[in-house]
Amino acid sequence: MSVQFGKCNFDGKPMDLGDLDKARALLVPYGPDGEGLICKDNCGILYRAFHTTKESYREVQPHISKYGFVLAWDGRLDNRKELVEEIGGEISLDSTDVEIVAAVYQRWGTTAFAKLIGDWALSVWNPKDQSLVLAKDFVGTRHLYYSIEGDEVTWCTLLDPLVLLAKRALKLEEDYIAGWLSFFPAAHLTPYIGIYSVPPSAFVLLTKRGRQVTKYWDFDPGKRIRYRSDAEYEEHFRLAFGRSVRRRLRSDSPILAELSGGMDSSSIVCMADCISTQGSEPCPRLDTVSFYDDSEPNWNERPYFTTIEARRGRSGCHIAAEPLRLLPWGMRTGAPALIPNCVPASDEVTRVLAECMESQGNRVVLSGVGGDEVTGGVPTPIPEIQDLLACGRFTTLRGQLRTWALSKRRPWVHLLLESVSAFCPIVWHSAKCSQLPSWLRPAFVRRHQCAMRGYESRVKLFGPLPSFQENISVLNLLRRQLACGFLPRKPNYEKRYPYLDRNFLEFLYAIPREQIVRPGQRRSLMRRSLRGIVPDEVLERRRKAYLSRGPASMISAEWPHLVSASRAMVSSSVGIVNREAFCEALQRAKEGQAVSIVPLMRTFDIEFWLQSHLSHSFPSPFDVEIGPHQSQNAWASSTSLKSSAS
Repeated sequence: MSVQFGKCNFDGKPMDLGDLDKARALLVPYGPDGEGLICKDNCGILYRAFHTTKESYREVQPHISKYGFVLAWDGRLDNRKELVEEIGGEISLDSTDVEIVAAVYQRWGTTAFAKLIGDWALSVWNPKDQSLVLAKDFVGTRHLYYSIEGDEVTWCTLLDPLVLLAKRALKLEEDYIAGWLSFFPAAHLTPYIGIYSVPPSAFVLLTKRGRQVTKYWDFDPGKRIRYRSDAEYEEHFRLAFGRSVRRRLRSDSPILAELSGGMDSSSIVCMADCISTQGSEPCPRLDTVSFYDDSEPNWNERPYFTTIEARRGRSGCHIAAEPLRLLPWGMRTGAPALIPNCVPASDEVTRVLAECMESQGNRVVLSGVGGDEVTGGVPTPIPEIQDLLACGRFTTLRGQLRTWALSKRRPWVHLLLESVSAFCPIVWHSAKCSQLPSWLRPAFVRRHQCAMRGYESRVKLFGPLPSFQENISVLNLLRRQLACGFLPRKPNYEKRYPYLDRNFLEFLYAIPREQIVRPGQRRSLMRRSLRGIVPDEVLERRRKAYLSRGPASMISAEWPHLVSASRAMVSSSVGIVNREAFCEALQRAKEGQAVSIVPLMRTFDIEFWLQSHLSHSFPSPFDVEIGPHQSQNAWASSTSLKSSAS
């Protein structure tokens, strides 16, 4: 993925080239393929290229259109042909992506964003009316951040320049922390007050008069796809999924696909091979990488990914997954942590992966993220039952309740009550609150109830079907997950997600829920559709087991460090965590008792992140005043606690 950095002064003050020079050092490692720079009057844009398609080598960015506006485009445009035909004359199939986007934007303005299918982030500076537009694709696969300081606006596809080059003291965003401790923070938030992320499926218009955030596209809840037979649904699934994979195979260099042995990654690889045998190969070669851990009895994936390798007649890169480490990158290397970071890959795993990609020439990685969520990986009947209730189809409801009750081995009345309770605000709210970690301070939870509940709302009986509401809720969770990621470095690569294709999701959201999952048939439509493409051993395998020993072993191995860190917790000093309750939960986890491991690990993520801000010297002092009743005394106290702990 290419990177961009820009700055404009709405007060008309000339741009200082030195600001772009300072950002350059932070961008260079992510954009090794050359640089473009425009610095004129009150605006400057720096672009560092990372080429992944043959057309991208011919791009000149930032791109100045013949009408005067300046575009910086980081993306892959999937519907090039359709857009060229729709515009006609001005551009051709030989045009670069940014040239097509410029023509589309000139023709339709901001309404053009709904026409751009693919993974992308875009900035458009118009010197004539002194306006800046920032936009991202519908799911937010690319990052685009911005900050406003008086009349000065700064934007970048990396968070680092906006934080490290800030001219003001930055305060930490409390709602971001709350979101991180529950599910994921809202996609428009960053860890810092005053620094924002462009929301998915939206654009931000910035002018001297202020800021306006507008959603340019959304799924149509009224869209319905109904066929007479299962075979027609299966054919449509194959076509939609195949088109999604084909779009992501557009590359001028060999592509690397993650192959875990599960249905998601295996289906991508097998569909890509099927596409290549049809006579048109969008990429030179498809390689695979598989991670294994022979010491983990619940993660024996080797038989499954080797089955795929045998079918395609080529082995991939196999990397031994080292034991999980809870201490984040910043605590192990001394590097400042700008975001709370989930457990990163070990140095050795990163080194082996980098060598593998360099030797094979890989610049693009295909990921199966989202497959489990959108194709019915969790075989719950609740959305289907709610649909039947909302539509008043009580005869069908009675039959489905009995069938699902036998399949789930639960009384049908329990399934009905669970379905109905989601419509009731009080019952739904109580259920959500009961899932929160016990070691969070009640005052903190009360201030951020929406974030702690994952920004979800109860299911509504009227309006879009309940299954559609559930689909959007799951997609929003995936959007927030993507927003918390970071751009890979050493090795550099662009990640692509076949299960998050817009047209593919439109199809899945428009068909009946009973096609997706059926009693006793997890991922019913996907399994039926890919029969003969994916080996039966993979299609019929049980749901992949989560690592059960890994987190407990990790806690035991790093127990001295964790005990030391929990003695003086910054997160406790600023009113987020009850230290005593957290230590009790940590002890239970070490003893193998039932504890919510993910919230436990995320609490350490927040703790180490806060400690990182204390132990590193940033250009401006960070005010970590979290709660409204926390004073500078609490900050001073947390500083002394950190010193005594170290």
